[in-house]
Amino acid sequence: MAKFSGAFDLKEPPPWQNCCYCSSFTTSTASATGDAPSATLTNSSTTANLRQQQQQLLAFKTPADFVRHLRAQHCTVEGGSYVCRYGYNGVCSSLPLDGVSDRDYEMHVNRCHVNQQQKESQIKWSVFSAAQNLPAVLNDPSRAKQTNFFTKKWGDSFVEQQSFGTVPQLPEIKWDHFEAYLKRIGKRYRIHTRIAKTALPSGGDGDGVGGTSSQQPVVSDRLPNGAIANLKDIPEVFLKQQLELHSPASFGAVFPGISNEAEQAKQSSRMLQEKLSHYLDIVEVLIAKQVAEKSSAFFHAMTSQDAIMEQMREAATHVSRLRSRLKQIDDTMVRESLQIISLERIRSNRNIVLERLKLMSTVHQTQPMIQLLLSTQDYVAALDLIGTTQEILSQELVGVHCFRHLPSQLSEMERLIDKMLTTDFERYATADLNRPFGEVPEKVLEEDKLICIISGLLRKRNLDFIDTYKEEAITTVRAIVKQLVIEVIASSDAEVCLTGAGEEAQSLSLAEWIVLLESATGTLLKLLQRVRAVHDVMQQTADASAGKITDDVSFMDTEAFLSAEDYDVAMARLASLLQSVCNYCHERCANLVSNQSLERSTVSADQIAKLTEIVDRFSDGCERVCGIQSAPLKLALRVQGTRYAQKFHAERKSKLALLLDSERWKQAEVPAEFQKMVEHISKGNFLWSKTIQQNGTPIQPPPPQAVLIIDGEPFALVGAALLLVQIVSEYCRCASQLPVIAPQLARNVIDLLRTFNSRSCQLVLGAGALHVAGLKTITSGNLALVSRALQLVLWLLPHVKHHFQSLEPNGGTSTILTGYDSIEKDFGSHVKEIENKVLAIVCDLVTGQMANWDARPPVPSQSFRNISRQFVKLHEAIASILPEKQVATIYRVVHKNFKDKLREQLLRNNITNNGGPQHGTVVSELTFYMETLRTLKAMPAEELRDETLDDIWLK
Repeated sequence: MAKFSGAFDLKEPPPWQNCCYCSSFTTSTASATGDAPSATLTNSSTTANLRQQQQQLLAFKTPADFVRHLRAQHCTVEGGSYVCRYGYNGVCSSLPLDGVSDRDYEMHVNRCHVNQQQKESQIKWSVFSAAQNLPAVLNDPSRAKQTNFFTKKWGDSFVEQQSFGTVPQLPEIKWDHFEAYLKRIGKRYRIHTRIAKTALPSGGDGDGVGGTSSQQPVVSDRLPNGAIANLKDIPEVFLKQQLELHSPASFGAVFPGISNEAEQAKQSSRMLQEKLSHYLDIVEVLIAKQVAEKSSAFFHAMTSQDAIMEQMREAATHVSRLRSRLKQIDDTMVRESLQIISLERIRSNRNIVLERLKLMSTVHQTQPMIQLLLSTQDYVAALDLIGTTQEILSQELVGVHCFRHLPSQLSEMERLIDKMLTTDFERYATADLNRPFGEVPEKVLEEDKLICIISGLLRKRNLDFIDTYKEEAITTVRAIVKQLVIEVIASSDAEVCLTGAGEEAQSLSLAEWIVLLESATGTLLKLLQRVRAVHDVMQQTADASAGKITDDVSFMDTEAFLSAEDYDVAMARLASLLQSVCNYCHERCANLVSNQSLERSTVSADQIAKLTEIVDRFSDGCERVCGIQSAPLKLALRVQGTRYAQKFHAERKSKLALLLDSERWKQAEVPAEFQKMVEHISKGNFLWSKTIQQNGTPIQPPPPQAVLIIDGEPFALVGAALLLVQIVSEYCRCASQLPVIAPQLARNVIDLLRTFNSRSCQLVLGAGALHVAGLKTITSGNLALVSRALQLVLWLLPHVKHHFQSLEPNGGTSTILTGYDSIEKDFGSHVKEIENKVLAIVCDLVTGQMANWDARPPVPSQSFRNISRQFVKLHEAIASILPEKQVATIYRVVHKNFKDKLREQLLRNNITNNGGPQHGTVVSELTFYMETLRTLKAMPAEELRDETLDDIWLK
């Protein structure tokens, strides 16, 4: 048999190693060898030796031995058929009782007993039999990776035992905590034990001799043989509530030794009879003692029985007297009063019948009254009357035969009224929305009729009329747009076709589209005002129907019948009505604006401004009427503006690229209009006129100037820089005229300036102008002109940035601000690169000349002459272009570099300040050098003193 302790035992022997049923037979045989529980030690040892020998014989080494054992011991042959007897009580549970052939028997033994015995005999395993939870063991985060995991045996010892420490939240319990309890309970227990002992006879040896009891019983509890009757002498088996003699254990306890030999059985029977007689005597004596102790209670019960009978006789007399008195009262007082109550009930029932008849008469007049109310268009009253009548029929007049068809007639009439209301409302909506437009604001068409229809629909809780009106309004919008397109097409000479939605198919000119859009927006705005007027009537009617306070006197007498939930739904649908119609109008107009015919037209800024004006006027009107802002039309306008801005930017960008490629990087004259333009820009005004006027009359412009004066500072510029300022001012003027595309124009300006910066860097610093413009070389003058052009852009950037910020509602977005800051840094770094380029050219020449110089006559040497000549050329090239501060900065760096190179050359030639001939030569050279700088006046006079050259000598 397989072993189970909550898990499978992996050490269990195979099923064919032992014979299960022979082992059990051996055990029972061994048990039977003993004669009785009182068998001798010799017999027990003999049985154990026999069991051990048989178990050794039944241990098989191979399955073949086990099969031979089954054929020899657990198989019978009946008429040539083999019957398997290997099983409980010699019956195999898997082989037929009529037997099988020899070959089938062999297959049965191998299949059912050799290989499958364990499955049949084992207890069915379940998840509750597991001693460990394998997923919990595998997922334990506190355990590290185990190297012997797959080699361990599954069972109780799969997980190592761990000791748990004390919990700090729980106190440590010791034996000292129980001392007080043990003392208190121990004292009580000792008292209880002493009292229990004193209840027994004291001073004897248990048989009553030589001792006296504290309380002498009335009847003696001694047996005939003189012993005291004690219930403890009776075995416990006789004191059980259910004595089961059919149980072998109970039978053996009651009748011990009944299965012995005949002579011994007779003796044991006598002894058993004497014991049972003794037990009976004990019970009889104790019963007699108990009866004697309770005798006083028995006598008291018998004496009280006579008193109870006397009391019952008196009670019966009183009951008879009470009944006679009650009969007298019933005859004299109660019957007449009950008759009065019955008459009153009859009267009440007859009054109820009269009221019911009057109610039936009123209900009979319901249908004519409903017809009268419908003729006056009082739908709410008619529906209320139908509802009230149906309620009366279902509650008050239930089962009246003459009204059996009236509920169905009223329901049919109610459906008819609902259909009438829907039809009348649809007819009213069509007539109201399609009538000609008059002066604005208009009055609602037949307002009283509309109120009656809406009240009836609300009374029926039919809120779909709002969606019906919305659909009718949308249909009207579609028809209006189509009619306007037809009118525009009729006035045009071109042959065009219409799409299904009513828009023209890409053939109208831009001017015709603007006229169409203006007409459409004006007409649709009037339609929206008409829809808003009907919406207000609907809302007022819903407010009055829900019991809300309204200022209109026509709703003063209206009874509230609309629930809060229906009122909320009606308000939501009314809000959706205005929003949907307004959005649809914007979408239809957006289809006009975003039509593909605009892409083929040459759009001007004035036309975009006109479109913007139309869109803004229509959007503001829709917001006043509907209280909401719609985006489709503005998005369509923004798309058109974006296309215009892209085209505008592409033209200017290509123009600037052509200017830069053809630029010779020579100083250009500044026309008067550019000077005027810069003066306006410095004041923050980009809207200026090219013509110069005086008192409103154009005058001849002054001749061009050599430089551009900005805030009192001259700017020598190339022609591309002047045209760049003009192009940027055009962007700013366009943004002022078209605020809708101002953010895109601001980004385009950044892109334009980046193009100018990168292209000028490629042409000058990168020497691209040598190939593009045909320049022979890039001179310092060219670099200075580029630097001055970049400085002009740096002056222009804050004004442009402030201009675009003023056009934004929120003062400009962070993206635009970041873009302008970035382009400003790029221009500043470009100016620095040009300055470094000029310095590098001069410093390289100084370094080359100083490398060949030596302190010897003639003075000045050729190296110093070349350096002075280069300084003069540099000054001639940049002095008239760059400001004095920048020129001084350049010469200050060049002068410092000259001193550093001279100091290195003096150190190399070991020339010191010792007054020798070489020292005198150096002083003469420096005197010539300083005179050249003083003549150029490139640096302040205090920086050109002779003392400033003392640091070239090593200390």
